[in-house]
Amino acid sequence: MKTKVLLNNRIVDLKSANVNILDRGYQFGDGVYEVIRFFNKSYFELDAHLIRLKDSCEKILIPFKMHLKKLESDLVYLMNTCDYDNGYVYIQISRGVMNRNHIYQEEANLKPQLIAYTVREDQRPLQQMEKGITAYVTNDIRWLRCDIKSLNLLGSVLVKNEAYAKGAKEAILHRDGIITEGSATNVFIVKNSTLYTHPANHLILNGITRKVVLEIAKNESLDVKEIPFSIDDLLNADEAFTTASVSDILPITSVLLDEKSYSIGLGKRGEITKRIQDSYTNLIEKIPQDQSTN
Repeated sequence: MKTKVLLNNRIVDLKSANVNILDRGYQFGDGVYEVIRFFNKSYFELDAHLIRLKDSCEKILIPFKMHLKKLESDLVYLMNTCDYDNGYVYIQISRGVMNRNHIYQEEANLKPQLIAYTVREDQRPLQQMEKGITAYVTNDIRWLRCDIKSLNLLGSVLVKNEAYAKGAKEAILHRDGIITEGSATNVFIVKNSTLYTHPANHLILNGITRKVVLEIAKNESLDVKEIPFSIDDLLNADEAFTTASVSDILPITSVLLDEKSYSIGLGKRGEITKRIQDSYTNLIEKIPQDQSTN
């Protein structure tokens, strides 16, 4: 089946989903986005993602006039046009189309543009979830509003590729020695059975999977501290893991820093990480099946 695209209020074929070259998302990265996982034709944490999408729009003063229930209905319809059960939807809202100008307020009739499309993702990364990953620690070179899920991803792209060139799965970022997050993930460490993660301020994206993990930890009666922690804290952690909607919950078993490799804890997935993964899997398995009937 050909890929379908939600283009504003219409479902069109991918080849017909043309974007105006004057779109501010294309020219300035002036827009926001979300990536939402679905399993067995049902979205996971759809409401939370759409609320964050709306919040990101409001933070950069893009008018968000659509009703969330209508957008939710459109995304469910889009998901059900694809011929696979598991995947994710990418949704993007730009400020709109106008002649190139930093001052968008000079265009009175600027209308936000929405696109969304699905991508097949059959399997969760089960091998990496068990065996863990290597992460590369590097400087956080991004802007200072990481709480906005902005289209401006160049900083993340550069450090992600830097990590890839080193043979690492993810780049873990720090500002002046304080770990913020990954290039496309949030980061947790475990020390003496306590979970630590950076507070949800302007220096990180408050990830949906991050919030689910915090809720799991609460239900599991685990101690959690949302406080800054250092590179040394990471290197000396008993366990560490990353969280993200698409890449899931992945143990960090080794870290590359200054051309040296360091094992995290025992160099394998820790018990608390596995407990959290298992609880996360249980939540996925409890998703109401087949939203096409809702």
